[in-house]
Amino acid sequence: MTAALRGLLHAPPPVVAVGATVLADALAEQAVPHVRVDWRPPPAGTEDALARLAADPRRASANAEAVRRMLAAGATLVDVRPAADLVDLAPGQFCHAGPPLDWSAASGPMRGALIGAMLLEGLADSPDDAQAQLARGRLHNGRPIELFPCHEKGGVGPMAGVVSPSMWAWELRDETHGTAAWCTLNEGLGKVLRYGAYAPEVIDRLRWMAAVLGPALAGGVRAAGPLDVKALVGQMVQMGDEGHNRNRAGTLLLLRDLLPSIVESLPAADAARVARFVGGNDHFFLNLVMAAGKLQSLAVGSIPGSTVVTVMARNGTEFGIQTAGTGGQWFTGPAGVADGLYLGAYGPRDANPDIGDSAITETIGLGGFSMATAPAIVRFVGGTVRDAWATTNRMYEITLAENPAYALPVLDFRGAPTAIDTTLVVRTGILPQINTGIAGRVAGTGQVGAGLVTPPLRCFVAALESLAARAPDG
Repeated sequence: MTAALRGLLHAPPPVVAVGATVLADALAEQAVPHVRVDWRPPPAGTEDALARLAADPRRASANAEAVRRMLAAGATLVDVRPAADLVDLAPGQFCHAGPPLDWSAASGPMRGALIGAMLLEGLADSPDDAQAQLARGRLHNGRPIELFPCHEKGGVGPMAGVVSPSMWAWELRDETHGTAAWCTLNEGLGKVLRYGAYAPEVIDRLRWMAAVLGPALAGGVRAAGPLDVKALVGQMVQMGDEGHNRNRAGTLLLLRDLLPSIVESLPAADAARVARFVGGNDHFFLNLVMAAGKLQSLAVGSIPGSTVVTVMARNGTEFGIQTAGTGGQWFTGPAGVADGLYLGAYGPRDANPDIGDSAITETIGLGGFSMATAPAIVRFVGGTVRDAWATTNRMYEITLAENPAYALPVLDFRGAPTAIDTTLVVRTGILPQINTGIAGRVAGTGQVGAGLVTPPLRCFVAALESLAARAPDG
């Protein structure tokens, strides 16, 4: 008998505390070695659906195919163009973040962003005029006002995600699967349209972005040639960015590639303003990460039998998800309010429920799923470095794969946790962790903070039941 085996036989039996924390807390107070296991029984009424999906003969191969497609998806920046050309929007048509909604259900920041978009497009003379037309559902000329989820138009929008024809957007392609996706340009933080602000300076900034910034970036992209955004994301993850609320390295990597052509093609004053605007906005690269995430989602498409989550998005009122096995069907629940840090005198009472398509970053294993690689993020969204490390490790429990393209140095270059499995979320009760900005609940306020939030479990339960209903009998 070896010494190691003798020691194991004579060691006290290990204590495993499962579920409720009472036992684990008591053991910790007594300094008794133990292992905590965060487990709870599935929600009542989901047992049959879970059993039906466990017996579905398609599930293993369907999920393997979904994972294969997600990991194989590319993301190449090919152009920057006006939304009128790229998204095919006409006056009075607007895209927005999250699942479908109408004016009556829109939150304060969503209403504020729509009001601002009306002013930007010259469709209203004042905020009151814009609000009256939006409430009526028609422009003064009688043309209907139409709202579309960004996801249903092949793109994504941060926060309110409102997109109007004159805004410029990044165009990315996945050459592996022959798909394209888009996202608007990032305005910066604070009082910006995507957070529901529509003051004159907000509109003036957007007009400058359309007149100078968009064409400058387009010229830079066309001169530099297609840029491998997926590779840039992989680099920035190894430089301390997690791709949602920290994009400092990604922004500077992008500026490095585009700035020479911009300097050569613009008057000195314009080139300097573009460089200051991009370099001074640490979130500028976020919108490219989002579009890359949309491409990874599009790569999966619709796969019967797959329980992989392809979309997580919020419109400020509802949180919605989609899965590979149910295609474009939305499963929704009330959006929660993030727990985080607030700017100035703002506090939880000023916060709107969670909003934005930027949770696509978590859907592909970035953002809250990769917080371990970006310990500095906790200074922006709250928590501790240990919390960030623990969060990433917990997300491996509800995902099916690790993405080697997004390797996390602090975890010995383990791939980011990727491909959320609906059944694992319901079985474990572990909800996807999202780190996010916080918009003011009153239209026109802008950003009030940043923090952490999770989706409502009911989204996953509803998706689970729909997936189970589609499973073959026997």
